[in-house]
Amino acid sequence: MTAPAISSKTAAVILAAGKGTRMRSDLPKVLHPVAGVPLIHHVAAAARASGADHLVAVLSPALVDVGDSLPGIEIAIQDPPRGTGHAVAAALPLLRGQEGGVLILFGDTPLIEAETLGRLRAALDAPNVAVAVLGFRPDQPGAYGRLVTDGEGGLAAIVEAAEANAEQLAIPLCNAGVMAIRAEHLADLVGAIDDTNAKGEFYLTDVVAIARLRGLAVAVVEGAADEVLGVNSRVELAEAEGVMQDRLRRRHMAAGVSFEDPVSVRLALDTELGRDVTVAPHVVFGPKVKVADGVRIHAFSHIEGATVEAGAIVGPFARLRPGAVVGKGAHVGNFVELKNAVLGEGAKANHLTYLGDATVGAGANIGAGTITCNYDGFNKARTEIGEGAFIGSNTALVAPVSVGDGAIVGAGSVVVEPVAADALYLERARPVQKPGWAARFRAAMRDALKSKTKE
Repeated sequence: MTAPAISSKTAAVILAAGKGTRMRSDLPKVLHPVAGVPLIHHVAAAARASGADHLVAVLSPALVDVGDSLPGIEIAIQDPPRGTGHAVAAALPLLRGQEGGVLILFGDTPLIEAETLGRLRAALDAPNVAVAVLGFRPDQPGAYGRLVTDGEGGLAAIVEAAEANAEQLAIPLCNAGVMAIRAEHLADLVGAIDDTNAKGEFYLTDVVAIARLRGLAVAVVEGAADEVLGVNSRVELAEAEGVMQDRLRRRHMAAGVSFEDPVSVRLALDTELGRDVTVAPHVVFGPKVKVADGVRIHAFSHIEGATVEAGAIVGPFARLRPGAVVGKGAHVGNFVELKNAVLGEGAKANHLTYLGDATVGAGANIGAGTITCNYDGFNKARTEIGEGAFIGSNTALVAPVSVGDGAIVGAGSVVVEPVAADALYLERARPVQKPGWAARFRAAMRDALKSKTKE
């Protein structure tokens, strides 16, 4: 579902000054990832997708480095933190001259949808509406503030659970905290918030009562409960990951992907899967993966930063690291690892192989136990294997080295020089057998042990 068309400009203020102490982490809370992307990046992406073209993040002085991860977003500093209203006030200097509407979001709610934000912002286009508040219906309203509506469907008040009477506590519609405010009213409404409360803080929710006192209307827009799940602990981070993974899997299945055991597959936000891709259980996709049509990925494979072209087969137990490219119809088998390596069309590496910093030509066959020795302790070097070449089992290719088209490298070889096209390369020590040597060795070891015991 796409966001409603917006008639005028929109800004978004993302509140992210909280310390996140319950995360028990040195990493700022809003930089913890869901589906491989930091929490606050999800929020910013949803805001942009909803139509916001001017974004401001409100941070504390301790979190100013978070701004380095937010290109194109202006940074306001809240110091000291004195509530959500105070945080929005810190952003006001960066919103001077703003027209249209301003979305107020939270950096720890990564599941918010662009479509919902679009509806929230569009609610401001109704006559006399100055504020639109996002509501949701949780299974257990508990300590959430309740949204009390008037007879016309507008918002009359937000009542905190601790201050609500029995009738108000029975209201299923709760406050998500997210709202939109018309830009021309923002400074006036936020400026009128006071700190006459038990905590001495400035609460953004007070703008509802202030707007109504000024004769302005307040609208309510409903969103799904999972969209407003805030992440304040590792448990909630895992819950958010679960919701996001379910969304992503459903999105891919709707586009023609088959997951044999959907719940066991982990996806990144940017994972691209083509039509008729089949994914077996326990496959993990890291960031920057592109999989073309008709690919089959067997169980327990791990893929990150890689491209898999049409008709290829990957796994089981394969690992594709950044820079790996698996060509059309190519096979990457069990316990095979590719790093910054290109496996050409129809090429096969089916067993127990490491190909790092390598190019393997079309139709080549890489035997079990083959490795490219791509690192000399200081530098990385490439291995080039030509089309139709055959690399025998347990071969070590010491880079930089090349194997020509159609060449055959015998099993157990250590390749340290270029192999010409269609040549046979053999490199093995001359076999030596010493009859009875093993029995004599064992006897000598036993005698030595007896002598040592007597001493």
